[in-house]
Amino acid sequence: MTTTPFLAVERQGAVLTARLNSPETRNALTEPAQMHELEELCRSIRRDPAVKVMVLTGEGSAFCAGGNVKDMRDRGGIFAGSPFEVRESYRNTIQRIPLALYELDVPVIAAVNGPAIGAGLDLACMCDIRIAADSALFAESFVKVGIVPGDGGAWLLPRIVGMPRASLMAFTGDTINAARALEWGLVAEVVPCEALAEHAQALAQRIAANPAHALRLTKRLLREGQHMRLDSLLELSAAYQALAHHTEDHLEAVNAMLQRRPAQFTGR
Repeated sequence: MTTTPFLAVERQGAVLTARLNSPETRNALTEPAQMHELEELCRSIRRDPAVKVMVLTGEGSAFCAGGNVKDMRDRGGIFAGSPFEVRESYRNTIQRIPLALYELDVPVIAAVNGPAIGAGLDLACMCDIRIAADSALFAESFVKVGIVPGDGGAWLLPRIVGMPRASLMAFTGDTINAARALEWGLVAEVVPCEALAEHAQALAQRIAANPAHALRLTKRLLREGQHMRLDSLLELSAAYQALAHHTEDHLEAVNAMLQRRPAQFTGR
């Protein structure tokens, strides 16, 4: 059982960085407590208007190795119990993560520092932007161990790389490198491994330089646009725009642009 926190969390201004902190297991996701930590972190960010961006990365050589294969063999962790109990375990643990990240209004950057395998790849896909170290590897590898994507990967991956490539990854379970991931649009950028953390922070700070309300409303529009009709999205956009136009930060942004000076946003 996990005796120390799975997440190492730190703040740098408006940017919160969370590191999956179990390098001895290559940051595998198996224990319910780990999933609850991730879910609770999302809840705490939603309650904190001072957070504008979250960076998610892994400690050690891996981003996340997915489910712990030894626990699968031993029917431990979230894999324990009868088929009914395993179903309920998935619903109440790992499946809470995509829902929590989907409902999180602040932008989330996955800084993929190493292998993102199975549930690890799906976790990266739950984030808004993925940047990868040149040593990163990616696999939708569930079939390799005789199971299916149980955490939303079948919904997430096709929306990022398209159905043909998602099908190729899911049916073969094969691993692709960072260069192929960039070519397929799975990641937005590839940088040298030693530069990843600094690059992710710099990107996060560029995003965080913008008004908090505009960031959260923009992310919500992008999320809702995945399943809404155009006319419905336009209605929602008009409502959000009306809210944005009446914020102090909007006026500050306009005045700063006209006066050619840095803006000073207050979150109001």
